[in-house]
Amino acid sequence: MTHLRTMMVEELVRRNYSAATRECYIRAVDEFARYFNCAPDKLGLEHIRIFQAHLFTDRKLSPNTVNQHLAALRFFFVKTLHRPWNTAETPYPKRVKSLPRVLSQDQVARLIDSAILPFHRVVLMTLYATGARRAELARLRVSDIDSGRMVIRIHGKGLREREVMLSQVLLDALREHWRRHKPREWLFPGGTNHKADRPIDNKVVWQACHEAAKRVGLEKEVHPHILRHCFATHLLDAGADLRAIQLLLGHASLEQTARYLHVSKRRLSATASPLDALTLSNKGTDPPVRT
Repeated sequence: MTHLRTMMVEELVRRNYSAATRECYIRAVDEFARYFNCAPDKLGLEHIRIFQAHLFTDRKLSPNTVNQHLAALRFFFVKTLHRPWNTAETPYPKRVKSLPRVLSQDQVARLIDSAILPFHRVVLMTLYATGARRAELARLRVSDIDSGRMVIRIHGKGLREREVMLSQVLLDALREHWRRHKPREWLFPGGTNHKADRPIDNKVVWQACHEAAKRVGLEKEVHPHILRHCFATHLLDAGADLRAIQLLLGHASLEQTARYLHVSKRRLSATASPLDALTLSNKGTDPPVRT
């Protein structure tokens, strides 16, 4: 698989896929080959159908996760091996469109205050203050912080850059972070004591969020992307324009951003339930107690 892996990585790099996507695709093809105990270039569409059924029935994966596996296999067969791909024979399962999970502002404050390390605390503050994805946060450079214009430049998906607001509270925290770690290029350096000439791993961001959530006792499953959802929803609750939020998040379409309307407290509270307009009798209530 070594030669095939090299070929696939080269194709992924040529098309500028993110490091996370490259890792995900390589892992999916590796699992496919291991399931049949055979080199993946010796397998075909019939094996893909069997593997897809295995992902659903045996591994109990969600439709969205199965779609990721199929996307990886399609890339391998079409882009790496230059083979045809019959969509009719390998249909993508219908995606589950779930609503984003959101914390209240009080819960976000408790989460940040529960960070074990000052480094973790400023990571969580940056996630919430910018709405950045964890991979985007890891790639932030010191030069991306523009205190003169009070903006942060974020390097997003597909070489798309965007700028978001720089909170004064965050700027103060970042200045303290700089005095503590003296980062030169990467805002959040990796390595021991965060002194390496490389950015932190995405897992560090996940760990910062997971450990803080565990300490504060939040019942919801909390991960870094929830703070991105909170960023968008809380801005919407505060009256921000949906188009402005789209640009801040780096969404390609407004439809992606519009789902936050479904969880916006401001929107939900502004619409009264039709039950409130009814005049109901007292039937169904406990009868008065006679003395």
